[in-house]
Amino acid sequence: MTDDSTTLVAGLGNPGPKYAANRHNVGFMVVDALARRVGGRFAVARKVRAEVCEARLGVGGPRLLLVKPLTFMNLSGEAVGPLAQYFGIEPESVIAVHDELDIPYGQLRIKRGGGEGGHNGLRSLSKVLGTKDYARVRFGVGRPPGRQDAADFVLKDFAKAERADLDLNIELAADAVEAVIEKGVEAAQNTFNVK
Repeated sequence: MTDDSTTLVAGLGNPGPKYAANRHNVGFMVVDALARRVGGRFAVARKVRAEVCEARLGVGGPRLLLVKPLTFMNLSGEAVGPLAQYFGIEPESVIAVHDELDIPYGQLRIKRGGGEGGHNGLRSLSKVLGTKDYARVRFGVGRPPGRQDAADFVLKDFAKAERADLDLNIELAADAVEAVIEKGVEAAQNTFNVK
């Protein structure tokens, strides 16, 4: 991606204080970290129901459009799609940051395309973008203990033991997003995907 291109980074989550610290909101946490790094501020774009931050990654670096949909997770695409269209951003320049049950807590996996694995936020994104061929930074939250329902598990806050290094893991995920933008998916995978 060249410096004159714009990358849309969609942090997936649910709006409001009730959900702010939930596992399902780790996408919001990562784009918040990215906004802090670039000195950006989010503003509400009411027409598309999203919080949006426009910035550059470093001086003269690539343009970023950081997005937190306010549509709730299952309708994330309804916010991201119109923004991508308005700014002329193709799906290959979209990065979705989201929680992933099939990855142990704190581990990252980067990929382009593939299935949604039952993740309704990704399903909505794929539907509105008309393709699954966008990059994903997947933040492992692990599987629920015992017989706890997965939907209940992701709507709970991180456990105390997880919170001990959550900030560090969020910063690593933000590093991974930057690596995808600056070096491409494959190079970022080589750095961040744990074998």
